[in-house]
Amino acid sequence: MFRVLFLMLIVLAGLVAAPYLAGHQGYVRIETDGKVIEMSLVMLVVFFAILMGAVYFLEWIVSRFLRLSRGSYHWFGNRKRKKAQQQTLEGLMKMTEGDYSKAEKLIGKNAKHSDEPVLNFIKAAEAAQQRGDELGANKYLIEATKVAGPNNVAVEIARTRILLQQGKVPAARSAVDSLLVLAPNNIDALRLAITIYQKSKAYKALDDVLESVGQRSFLSAEEFESLERFVDDGLLDEVMNEEGQEGLLKWWDNQSSRRRRSVYVRVALIQRLIDADDHDSATQIALETVKKFEDEQLDLLFTQLTRLQVDDGAKLLKVLAKRGGKAKVHYSDDYARALGYLYTRQGLFDKAKPYFVQLLEHQECHVNDRIMALYVAEQTHDKELAQRLQAENLKAVNVESKEVEGELLALPELPEAK
Repeated sequence: MFRVLFLMLIVLAGLVAAPYLAGHQGYVRIETDGKVIEMSLVMLVVFFAILMGAVYFLEWIVSRFLRLSRGSYHWFGNRKRKKAQQQTLEGLMKMTEGDYSKAEKLIGKNAKHSDEPVLNFIKAAEAAQQRGDELGANKYLIEATKVAGPNNVAVEIARTRILLQQGKVPAARSAVDSLLVLAPNNIDALRLAITIYQKSKAYKALDDVLESVGQRSFLSAEEFESLERFVDDGLLDEVMNEEGQEGLLKWWDNQSSRRRRSVYVRVALIQRLIDADDHDSATQIALETVKKFEDEQLDLLFTQLTRLQVDDGAKLLKVLAKRGGKAKVHYSDDYARALGYLYTRQGLFDKAKPYFVQLLEHQECHVNDRIMALYVAEQTHDKELAQRLQAENLKAVNVESKEVEGELLALPELPEAK
């Protein structure tokens, strides 16, 4: 617009000045080495206007051509982008259907022209891995890294997940270690870390991860408790195998209050100490546990108490007897069972017998209890108790036989052989 106005101004100026210059025309002389050009001043102005108009016209043609080229370029670019988007959607559908070969081709074919090429390469890598093409999966991950650059969380998560699927647990462990440094609060990274650390039995690393997981809600209470117990058992076994019973006790002294408040860990520790024949340390921790926790929290402990060997007059025996006398019927039977076993292991059969009689009267005598009670009856020459226990054993055998017979009758009949 400005250029057209400029040309009109030049022509208008020529029209205004032309009558004045008509009687006073000078001339312009342009001389080169081999040529001389002479013209009037009016002709110079007209020539200049025509030249400017030609230049502007040429510029308009060139810009118009470039605009058309740019429009064509955008048209082809939009066409490729729309095609890539359509193929991506089709590929995702094929992936959902389980056709990973077709999905890989559709998603990876025009990945560079899609709206999110990194995600396309990641999905193509996952599809290639699902059909067992590890080389193809790695190739797509390399392409994703080129587009996204290093230390991209999405790419590193995909790489770690694919390494895990390939069964390369050491490599996956190294990858997830780096990933947690890059994105320590990412939920997908934490889930991968849990799985990989479980497979590689990296109990200390998993214990550190659980501190972060505990502040989030992506695991249910049951899942979190199961993981905690997995870690606790793993750490106990690891220390026991590497440092022995003495190292295990030192490890316990240095644990956090959270772990020391866990009845599960205490019982697991007692179990391993008994297995190592360190009944004194196991008794001390058992006594501390009975004092600190309520009856309903000690279910796991009662089983280990029946395995202990203590001396007569031990403080644990007095505390168990006192707690058993005040406990509800259900828990009093648990205390009675523990005391019966403890006294039997000491050879104090007369003290053990009343507790087994209590279990019999409350119908809480299990198979092992009846075996131990029968031994006590024989040692105390109590024929009546022995006969009663034998009758209980026979009754239990009959019940089991009827249950087995009922299960056999419930089975479908087999077709007769022809």
